[in-house]
Order: sequence, then structure tokens, then C-alpha cells
Amino acid sequence: PLRATSTTRPTRSGYGVPVEAGRSAVHDLELVELGTVEAGDHQLTIRAHRGADPASPVMIVLPAMGVPARYYQPFLRSLAARGRTVVSFDLRGQGEALPRARRGIRFGYQDLIDDTGAVVDLVARNFPQAPRFLLGHSLGGQVALLYSASHPDRVSGVTLLGSGSVWFRSFQGSRAWKNLAGTQVVAALSAVLGCWPGERLGFGGRQPAGVMRDWARQGRSGRYRLGGSDTDYEAALAASDVPLLTVTMDGDELAPESSVDHLAGKAARSARTRRHYSCEIAGAAKLGHYAWVHNSDELARWIGEWAVAAAVEPAAESG
Repeated sequence: PLRATSTTRPTRSGYGVPVEAGRSAVHDLELVELGTVEAGDHQLTIRAHRGADPASPVMIVLPAMGVPARYYQPFLRSLAARGRTVVSFDLRGQGEALPRARRGIRFGYQDLIDDTGAVVDLVARNFPQAPRFLLGHSLGGQVALLYSASHPDRVSGVTLLGSGSVWFRSFQGSRAWKNLAGTQVVAALSAVLGCWPGERLGFGGRQPAGVMRDWARQGRSGRYRLGGSDTDYEAALAASDVPLLTVTMDGDELAPESSVDHLAGKAARSARTRRHYSCEIAGAAKLGHYAWVHNSDELARWIGEWAVAAAVEPAAESG
């Protein structure tokens, strides 16, 4: 079973990276080690920046596949600059989370969902007055939505950031068939090799075969049937009414609007707010699936305002 342990150890600039002299307090973001989640040789480190108001919403950020938590530092700073409490951790097997994916290491989506539950519990103990919001990027958004559907009383809302369904029919034109072929080839190679060596093949980072099998199954079927899990996630999603904010990004070919709509549409009872983050709004030359992190000030404002409203009363459908 997962075990969460609280600590209060600060790190420089959150991840041991020295901050530049002369930068403001908002840029010198201090992430304190909030605790660890452990089970056998599995260990996650959870870090947080505490906002001034103990009752202000807590933003728990779930990374994308193959993306370390430290990549989101600019986004965390944008959230923290608006007085939010932010929580950061690596998905199992990514960044500093142990163990690394290799042959014989077996975990899948359900384990990522269980990890999220342990993080939420740790946050609840440390910030008992604060409503909790999950902010998931790409794969992190899928995990966040699945967790919220199966534990609707544990979170006050979910934000999907460039996070959509992998189902091939949720993409347009030739991209649909490329996605179908790609997801199935990745899963097959992962099964043969014992893991997916994405750090060498240019996609997704190093991942266990179980994660890629769950990912590919949803890619071909459009449904979440997770290995090692008895939960009917499709039914749980259909019954969920957890408030939902979905954000699409300019130039994001991995999570276009059609893909995001398919994922969010599974939670049809949830009050959904839709937003599109354009280069013009962000003041950026490009955004895409990843670069939005570096131009996220306005996005942080959207999320913060939505969370405050959702914590009081579920948001109404908006464009």
C-alpha cells in the first residue's frame, strides 16, 4: 500500500538550482518538500509553495508523459505570483521519481491514479482549509480526470491543459490513422523491449510497458479500461459532476480541440468552462503542446479566477 510521509525541507529554487541574484521574490520560488509517497521501491517527492491565505485553492500540477516536474517552474511561478498554493511532483518513473522504467518494472494508469490519491491525501492533511484542484497537462490531465471521477469528493475541480483523448477518431484527417498506427506500434515495442525507450526514440520519455499498453488501448478503443483495475472508469466519468476547465493551446497538434472535447465529453454532467490560449493572449511567438509553460501568466489568472468561482459554486458552461 502507498504510504505518505510529511516533511518540511526547503530546496533552492525548488529543485536545487541556484536562483539568479537580484531576481524578485516571485521568481525566487521556494518549493518546500511537503512529503513523500512510498510503496516498496516506489517513491515520489511532493513539493509545495504555500500561499498567504490558508483557505485559498491549492493547485496540484500533474505533468505530461515524459516531462519532469521541474519543467513547469515558470507555470508554478505564475500561479504563485497570484497568491496560490502550488504543489508539484513527478509522475511515477519520471524526473526524480523512483524506480525508473525498465524490464520487470510493472505499473500502468491505475498506479498513477493511486499515486495521485496519495498526493491529494497528503495535501489535505497539510492544507485542511483549502479546496483542492488538479491541473493536468496531457497524460497528467487524463490521470487527473480519472482520479476525480472515481473520487469526486476529494477534489473541487480539474483543469485540463492541452490534455485530450488519444482515441484516433478524435483527430482529423490523416492524423487519425497516424495516431492509431503510432500508439499500437509503441505498445507492441514496449511489450517486446520490456519498456518504452522514449528518451532514445524521441517521444514520451522512458515509460513502462503497462502505461503504454493502457495508453494504446484507449487510443484504439476510445475507452478507459485499465490493466489491473476493477473500476469502470467510463461509468464513473459519466456520473461525475466535478467542475472542469479545459484549455486548448495555439499550435497544439497533440491535443486539438476535437481530442479535448472527446476526453471532456466523457464527463458530460460536469459543468465545463472552455478556454483557448492563443499566442496573442499569451504574448508569445508560439505555444504548442509544451511551450505554453514559458508564457503562462494570463493562463494562471484564468485558472485562479475559475478555481475561486468553482470552489463556491460549479462554473456554468462558457465559451
